[in-house]
Amino acid sequence: MNAILIAVAVVGAIGLVVAVVLSFASVFFAVPTDERVEKLTSALPGANCGACGYSGCSGYAEALAKGEAKPGQCPVGGEETAKNVAEILGVKAESGVPTTARVMCSGSCDNTEKRVNYKGIASCSAAFQLLAGGGKCTYGCIGLGDCVRECEYGAIKVCNGVAIVNEDLCRSCKKCAAVCPKSLISIVPKRSASVLCSNIDKGAQTKDDCKIGCIGCMKCQKACEFGAVKVEHFKASVDPELCTLCGKCAEACPKGVIALPADYSKNE
Repeated sequence: MNAILIAVAVVGAIGLVVAVVLSFASVFFAVPTDERVEKLTSALPGANCGACGYSGCSGYAEALAKGEAKPGQCPVGGEETAKNVAEILGVKAESGVPTTARVMCSGSCDNTEKRVNYKGIASCSAAFQLLAGGGKCTYGCIGLGDCVRECEYGAIKVCNGVAIVNEDLCRSCKKCAAVCPKSLISIVPKRSASVLCSNIDKGAQTKDDCKIGCIGCMKCQKACEFGAVKVEHFKASVDPELCTLCGKCAEACPKGVIALPADYSKNE
């Protein structure tokens, strides 16, 4: 009996010593943490989409606390989140440029046709394996809605065979862009023009593929006085940083494939 009691006492004593050592170790070797990180993480929307440029909301919060990131880098949270983050950091909130996703394709059923009738899994990524989706234009939107299913905000719908973004609902989280097998979706400033075509074939081939496809005629480039429009590989594109929304490129485009913001006004 005494042997058992002695063993219990020894084990208890060892446990007590270990507990004391661990308690001191937790104090002396503790890694200092910034209390603001937890507050910043709570202030962020929790989408963990990576649109801010970091691994997720916690990664962005840590970067904010270290001064490596700015409050306005979360497009999902918008201005309200930027304001809350700035308040926690004790800095002035900077209003960022509002952005949106845009589908760089106008290949609706009215403008293009199918080469083959795809019958299989209702997924763009699956259909892409068969002749790039089976469309006459191999660069065009497949229209089976992978982007629609990925969007948490109901900002994308497939209309008449092509995906269209409701820019009022879009949060620029980039998830739709990530799942598009043809990389047709770009995140651009809302207040900018965009060429809604991704076909890089020569003009004659593009005409045959799609009624509204960019034919690389360069009329838009010549019309732009600010060097915002460039034609490369038989396709025009707009540099949003140079675009002034003068609208001249859209007026010059014979195909009408250059889109201006919904609230565009020539009198601006």
